[in-house]
Parts: sequence; structure tokens; C-alpha cells
Amino acid sequence: MIEDWHNFGADYDRTLQAWRDNIEAAWPSLPAYDRRFRRMWRFYLCSAMALFRSRRAQLWQLVLSPQGIPGGYVAPR
Repeated sequence: MIEDWHNFGADYDRTLQAWRDNIEAAWPSLPAYDRRFRRMWRFYLCSAMALFRSRRAQLWQLVLSPQGIPGGYVAPR
């Protein structure tokens, strides 16, 4: 039984932005990575943000139960 079905794609762009900001702030204290790795990581985060922002990618969460939840499912707020 599908109890809940939610698309977090629009919210995931903000999550990726927070990751980018946190990683950039922490970069000096991280183990030594070369410039190429840093550029690839930035490219990955920025391209993923663009995909979610343009709605070309989506992130779904499904809540399933084997036989249904008595009284129905209440999504957390």
C-alpha cells in the first residue's frame, strides 16, 4: 500500500546549495585534495543544483506499508 508519495526535488536544490556552502567553508581544514578534485566536486554540485532547479531531475520519497496503516498515514510536519 502506498501511504505517501512526495517529490522533494524543489527542496533538494537548497540542500545541495547548503552542502556547497559548508564544504567551501570547511575546505581549508579538509585533507589535502588537488585542484582537479575540487573543480570536479564543484561541477557536480552545481550541475546537480541546475538539474533540480530546472526540474530535469526529481527526488521522490515513498512511504509503503505491507497492509495499510489503520486509520491512515499522517505525514510528519
